Amino acid sequence: MSLNLTDQDKATLRTAAYGAVTLLSAAGAAGSPHKIATEGSIALASATGPIGHVLAAKSKDITLDGKSVADLADHVLPALTESMSLLKRQAPEEADNYRSTVLIAVEAAMRAQKGEPGPTLTEMARKITEAIDAA
Repeated sequence: MSLNLTDQDKATLRTAAYGAVTLLSAAGAAGSPHKIATEGSIALASATGPIGHVLAAKSKDITLDGKSVADLADHVLPALTESMSLLKRQAPEEADNYRSTVLIAVEAAMRAQKGEPGPTLTEMARKITEAIDAA
């Protein structure tokens, strides 16, 4: 099955997914943000099916601007909700794939933290999950 998504739709999906990993990396800055980003990105790059193809595409359309974590969250969290709404409308079977892919990336990023994830990282993961499930 292929997805009939516009370039903007694909950019939104990529920005939301990689933005979620970026948010976790920022939230885990006191620990090992590079490890968090690496593990989360590997999980996204390991996605399969049509969503895997969208996330693996070499593209410069991922926009993660912002001078603070709050700025980034203001952009990424709504993009996660928008991505899920878009997929539920156009390809419901791929909405589940996208959701599980992003949540696996969140879990991989959280496990990259040595020891138990702190409250900041845990709270960011909760916000990401909440944004995905808001659709």
